Amino acid sequence: MSEVVQKALLGKEASIRMAKLTTRQKNDALRAMADALVRENASIIAANQEDLARGQQNGIGESLLDRLALDEKRIQGIAEGLLQIIGLPDPVGDVLDQFERPNGLVVRKVSVPLGLIGIIYEARPNVTVDAAGLCLKSGNAVLLRGGSDALSSNIRIVEVLKAALATTVVPPEALQLITSSDRASVDEMLKLNGLLDVVIPRGGRMLIQTVVANATVPVIETGAGVCHTYLDETADPTIALNIAVNAKVQRPSVCNSMETLLLHEEFAEAYLPGIAETFRTLGVQLRGCPASIRIAGPMEEATDEDYATEYNDYILNVRIVESLDEALEHIRRFGTQHSECIVTEHPERAERFLQEVDAAAVYHNASTRFTDGFEFGYGAEIGISTQKLHARGPMGLPALTSTKFLVYGSGQIRG
Repeated sequence: MSEVVQKALLGKEASIRMAKLTTRQKNDALRAMADALVRENASIIAANQEDLARGQQNGIGESLLDRLALDEKRIQGIAEGLLQIIGLPDPVGDVLDQFERPNGLVVRKVSVPLGLIGIIYEARPNVTVDAAGLCLKSGNAVLLRGGSDALSSNIRIVEVLKAALATTVVPPEALQLITSSDRASVDEMLKLNGLLDVVIPRGGRMLIQTVVANATVPVIETGAGVCHTYLDETADPTIALNIAVNAKVQRPSVCNSMETLLLHEEFAEAYLPGIAETFRTLGVQLRGCPASIRIAGPMEEATDEDYATEYNDYILNVRIVESLDEALEHIRRFGTQHSECIVTEHPERAERFLQEVDAAAVYHNASTRFTDGFEFGYGAEIGISTQKLHARGPMGLPALTSTKFLVYGSGQIRG
């Protein structure tokens, strides 16, 4: 029996027990997990150093190394994310609808756990904890398959979390990690019909497309983030600069960072030279359209391939447009329905942008970096869905439940 099947069987059995737990029992387990992460931070950091050293030897870029890196402060933040989940309402057992039929049948629609959730993700070990916390709070078991770049970190984190669960009534078997770095383990997960109830990919476009194309189990599709910020001609220049810099530079390695800056031609003539200089000073490589090169000086000319690329790095496309219509058309063509922003002091244009842009999160005068479960008040997130079925945007606890109809009768039969 393969590692994947063996751990899926353990997780599936544990999911039955998970569905019966009370909110207090699950919260006690989350608190134990958070305490253990802080207590064992030195051993986690040591394991993470192994991953970082291996990543440097393999030539991983600085932004991806940043996504991989853990230190005491980051581990504290991850633990605090678990504590925040404790304070969130338990979605299991919520009565979503209730009605009585003319024949006397009483029907209740209630939320229930999904069961065993498979999560396939890349080099962000914090996802290991976020996923475990959210799945357990929502009454699910979870089968994790992280990227090989973070294997040492993930193994140690799961060891710490399972040891903490062993001190509670939550079964440690509800948390499973695939340790094989063979890509065949991913393929096997995607075909675990009857064991996995749903699989969620978190990572770049190639990973997500692979999962969607090959899975026979249901998939909740999280999306790559080719995100845009559009600076309208009425934009406040100080607000525009602050938002653009934050959206690109605050953490370029994540999916809600900006990849293309769109500017109205009138705004660009006045302010693009200063904006471009600010980005260059911050170490951002600019790729621009001919008009932006003319206004802001030398930069590599952007291609359609560039506009469609999620860099996750200190690289930014710059394009000047003649109108809001042209900005909207660019976003429709190259966006990934993740997060888009307009900076404007014109209310009608802002409202039009908010209504017409088809994305999971659309912003007026705020950075796209806020598309995040923590920032939206969901605590940690399982991912950001760009599909339109079941869940969209940052997926918190409610997105990890399904529904069940409970029907109460008094002997009714159908004629």
